[in-house]
Amino acid sequence: MTATVAGGRGHLLAFAVLSASYFAHIGFFNPYLPLWLKDLGLPIFVISLLTSVQSITRVFAPYAWGALSDHTGQRVLLLRISAGVAMVASLGLWWNGGAWWLGLVLLVMFTHTSSMMSLTEAAMAHLVAGDWGRYGRIRLWGSAGFLVTVFVAGEWFERFGMGHFPAWAGGTLAIVLIATLRLPDMRDPPLAHAAQREPVGPVLRRPAVRWFFASLFFHVMAHFAVYGFLSLYLDSLGYGKGVIGLLWALSVAAEVGWFFLQGRLLGRFAMPRWLLICGVAAVLRMGITAGCGPWVWALAVAQLLHALSFAAHHTTCVAMVSRHFPGRLRGRGQALFTVIGYGFGGVLGVLAGGAIAQRFGYVVMFGVATLLSGVGSLCAWRMQRLEAAVAAR
Repeated sequence: MTATVAGGRGHLLAFAVLSASYFAHIGFFNPYLPLWLKDLGLPIFVISLLTSVQSITRVFAPYAWGALSDHTGQRVLLLRISAGVAMVASLGLWWNGGAWWLGLVLLVMFTHTSSMMSLTEAAMAHLVAGDWGRYGRIRLWGSAGFLVTVFVAGEWFERFGMGHFPAWAGGTLAIVLIATLRLPDMRDPPLAHAAQREPVGPVLRRPAVRWFFASLFFHVMAHFAVYGFLSLYLDSLGYGKGVIGLLWALSVAAEVGWFFLQGRLLGRFAMPRWLLICGVAAVLRMGITAGCGPWVWALAVAQLLHALSFAAHHTTCVAMVSRHFPGRLRGRGQALFTVIGYGFGGVLGVLAGGAIAQRFGYVVMFGVATLLSGVGSLCAWRMQRLEAAVAAR
C-alpha cells in the first residue's frame, strides 16, 4: 500500500468498520452453528466434521488468496468478491439437503470468508506500523461487533428457536459486503509486484521461529474445544441459549477491554514473555471449564481469561510475525500464522474434539485441551529462552 494509505485516518476507520461487521458475522455464526446443526438432528461427530470445514479452508485459502492479491494488487476488490460470493452461498443453508450439501455450502462460504481475515490482518499490521495500541483500537471494533451479535442472537434463538439461522447468516454477510464497498479503492504499488520475492525458508529455519509456530499450533488446537464445542457443552449441562450467549459475550467483553488497554500493557513484558503468559492463561481456562461446568460463576471466570488466552495471544502473534517476517515476507508470514494455527490446528482440534466428546464426553475433551495448552506453554517457554539467548549475544 502507498504511504498515503498508511497515514489516512479515514482508511483506518474503514477497516475498523469492516472488522466490526466481519466479526459480527463470526459472533453469531461460530457459537450457534453447532446448535443449529444439532437442531437439524445431526450427531456430534458429523457436527464436528461440518464445523471443521472452516479450519480446513484455512489450510489452503489464506495462501491462495494472498498469492492472488500479490499478483493483482487488487486487495480491496478481492475482499468485495469474497463477501459477495459468501453471501450468495449462504442462501444454500435454507435447503436441508443433508450433511453433504451443508458441507459443500460451508466449504464455499468459508473459502471466501477465510480470505478476509488474512488479507485484513496483513493490511492492518502495515497500517499501524508497529503501534500495537493503535492496532488494538481498530481491532476492538471487531470484538464489539462479535459481542453484539453473540448476545442478541442468543436471546433471539432462545425466544424463536434455531430456524432463523440461515436468515442471520445471509443478513450478516450482506452487512460485511456493504462494509467492503465502503473501503477506499486501494492497490499495491507496481514496484511491489516487480520486486524480487524474498525466500521464506531461512526464516523458518530459525529455531525460535519453529518453536513459536509449535506453540501457536498447540495453543489454537486447544482453543477449538471452546470454538467448536463450548455451546454444546453448556447446552448438555442444561444452560439456556440466553445464558450461553451471555457467557460468550462475557469473553468478548474481556477481549474488548484488552484491546482497549493493550497499548499500556504490552510494553511491560517482551513479546515472548507475553506468549508464555497467554499459554498459562489458556491452561487455567481449559482446566476450569473442564472441572467446574456446573458452576456458572466459574465458567464466567474461565471466559474472562479470554482476554489473555485469545486477545493478548492474537496481538502477540501478529507482532511476532511482523517482526520475523518483515517487508515482502509479511503476507506469507500472516498466511503461515493462519494456516498453522487456525488451519492445521483448527482441523485437528475440531475433529479430535468431536471424536473424544462423542466417546468420552465433553469434560474429558476439555481435559485434553488443558494438556494441549500445557504443551503450547512449554513451546512458548522454549522460544522465550532462545529469543533471550539471541538478544544476549
